Amino acid sequence: MKEHQHSSDHKQEHSHGHSDHHDHHGHQQGGSGHSHIHTNNKKALFLSFLLITAFMIVEVIGGLITGSLALLADAGHMLSDAIALGLALFAFRLGEKAASSSKTYGYKRFEILAAFLNGLTLLFISITIIWEAIQRFSAPPEVASGGMLTIAIIGLVINIVVAFILMTGGDVKGNLNLRGAFLHVLGDLLGSIGAIIAGLLMLFFGWSVADPIASLIVAVLILISGYRITKDSVHVLMEGKPEFINLEEVREQLLQLPSVLSLHDLHTWSITSDFPALTVHLVVSGEADRDELLKEAKSLLERNFQISHSTIQIESDGLHLDEPCN
Repeated sequence: MKEHQHSSDHKQEHSHGHSDHHDHHGHQQGGSGHSHIHTNNKKALFLSFLLITAFMIVEVIGGLITGSLALLADAGHMLSDAIALGLALFAFRLGEKAASSSKTYGYKRFEILAAFLNGLTLLFISITIIWEAIQRFSAPPEVASGGMLTIAIIGLVINIVVAFILMTGGDVKGNLNLRGAFLHVLGDLLGSIGAIIAGLLMLFFGWSVADPIASLIVAVLILISGYRITKDSVHVLMEGKPEFINLEEVREQLLQLPSVLSLHDLHTWSITSDFPALTVHLVVSGEADRDELLKEAKSLLERNFQISHSTIQIESDGLHLDEPCN
């Protein structure tokens, strides 16, 4: 009996080790494409960072000279853009560091921490602008609308260029870190539009209240963006299920594999926004070809669910019943 148990344990260990080996091989195959996207993300971020930082200085000076809150709100948001883009770029660079014995996945998750910090920054800036705008409603200050309008138009052009660079040069949809930086820029683009509208209303109609109204609208839009990116990053940090993965479908398809009787301890999460991972225990019948089954299961997960990093443990029927299950 002991000999039989030893044989079963040996098979289990072999299947687990084979899974890890296969995963590493699969990850290497997809490495080239991922590396290309990663390089593009860095280039897009660096160019955007330079443009945003340069114009932010211009806008701060312009906002102080003209006395426009809408411009200063936009400049404040541009400052957060510069920090967000710089932080995102640093996160990508840090994420390239090799895995170590203490950080077995490397530093990739720092990208999510950067996205989380970006989200908090957006929330803080929007609340600050809302507070200042409310104060200005009671006593709207004089604003040099002509100068404000000129700077706001230049700002709009800069923001359109930066948004275009990020959308075409980087993976805005797939990478949460880059999406956080992009949302900063998008909010800033809306800020420039708001400042232009306020400038036109003051220039042609003398509506000084247009300045705090414009900054208030922009602040609410920034608040929404900040909430979304913070919520998404917290979901990843809490090991939440990736949105694009349907766990019931994963379960059903794995159970349809030959010799699979049941499964348990099915978990899926993201290391970072574009790096999903999965672990599962498959309970199989005695005649199962474990190596072939392992190959089929991993191929299924990669092909149907884009999960290239998976750890699959294969167990004999009845083995897991003697162990505590989660």
